[in-house]
Amino acid sequence: MERALDSHTSGTEDARPTELTLIVETALGLFARKVPAALPLPAGVDPGIGAEMAAHQAAATWGLPDFVLRPVVRRVGSRQRELGDCLLLSGKRGAVVQIKSRQGRYKDDAGERSWLHSRSRKAARQAKGTVRNLHSSPAEFANGRDRPVSIHGQNHEWIGVIVLDHERIPPETVVDCSDSGLLSVALIRRDWDFLFHQLRSTTAVLDYLFRVADLPAIALGEEPRRYYELASADAAAPPGTMDGSLIGGAAEPISVPLLPQAPTGWENVGAHLAMRIVMEDLATMPFTTMSEAERLMILADVDRLPVAVRAEWGQLLLDMLDDVGLVPDDEVKWRFRRFINDMGTRHLIFGCASRFDPDIGYGFQTYTELRHHELSERSGKGPETSTVGVLLTPRSDGRQSWDTSTVRMEGNLSLTSEQLEFYRELWPR
Repeated sequence: MERALDSHTSGTEDARPTELTLIVETALGLFARKVPAALPLPAGVDPGIGAEMAAHQAAATWGLPDFVLRPVVRRVGSRQRELGDCLLLSGKRGAVVQIKSRQGRYKDDAGERSWLHSRSRKAARQAKGTVRNLHSSPAEFANGRDRPVSIHGQNHEWIGVIVLDHERIPPETVVDCSDSGLLSVALIRRDWDFLFHQLRSTTAVLDYLFRVADLPAIALGEEPRRYYELASADAAAPPGTMDGSLIGGAAEPISVPLLPQAPTGWENVGAHLAMRIVMEDLATMPFTTMSEAERLMILADVDRLPVAVRAEWGQLLLDMLDDVGLVPDDEVKWRFRRFINDMGTRHLIFGCASRFDPDIGYGFQTYTELRHHELSERSGKGPETSTVGVLLTPRSDGRQSWDTSTVRMEGNLSLTSEQLEFYRELWPR
């Protein structure tokens, strides 16, 4: 079991802390967990704009830039309204991020608390206004890859996130944003960076923010301590259950904590990087039959893979690629790994094949369709079920290690009995 016992910050007098150190008690003894200082502000720009740029950079670097949306300005009557300082969007969940930077001469603790309270409440109201605006009519944003993303507010579940860039947070300062009418959470910029560095997944950070937004507000600067307390509770929680009828074949249920106690991927950096490279492949490959909206759905579904198993999956993919690459040129070998969530509605298939050609592409399409159909039937949730298939095939030209291709399907496929018979002959259990 792990829990945060004590902490200290280091830095210079009258300046922001450079780092936070938590002394964490685990079953193996006491360990120090260091939370680095926030990313430095870019030079030569206004501090307020610099804080927004640094927050964007943290989310795009440790998450995916595809899920980070830059603000747009919309005319409302005779006025112009900026829709958020930043939006995070992954699947059905979204966050309107408002970033407030303290500038000018500092006051005493009471004065700084007053500034933090007033700016946080204002930010929460601004986030609420953005959500209301997106509900009234859709807006088009650009993500971190300069691709257009159309947002319809009613299609997503929203929270407000207030990121405070402040060099001297008075001790025990708790801000309450509940009067905005939008579920909101406030944290300092160092802790925003910490969450992305710790989880390395936009989807996982969004899930965490939704989780804590429902909890009582805590003192600013205490988010890492709360994170480790929740990670400890996750580690101690009994494994969840899964409907055995969803699994089928030789699959088996797995149960892992939602929040890792160590930074994601620390146990095998190379394998974790392999998973990130695959996601970069999906984010940058040219699409001929799918839209950019479908690309975001694919990325969101892949990013839902629990962060606690990312390195394990990355290593397995590397091993599978090595394995399929050993067969003679006139033979084909396949390897597969599948993940099904506990509701039976999200289905992820990773495959490796010894080469790629039109026949291999067709074979992977039929395999994915068959497994999607089987899961839809077993779960009884055909209209809600989606499957993403990702196929890796080794390359030998030295330019890169593998090629990546993908398919996605959702709902009932209406396969004919003839198709099913052929698919099952092609892919027997």
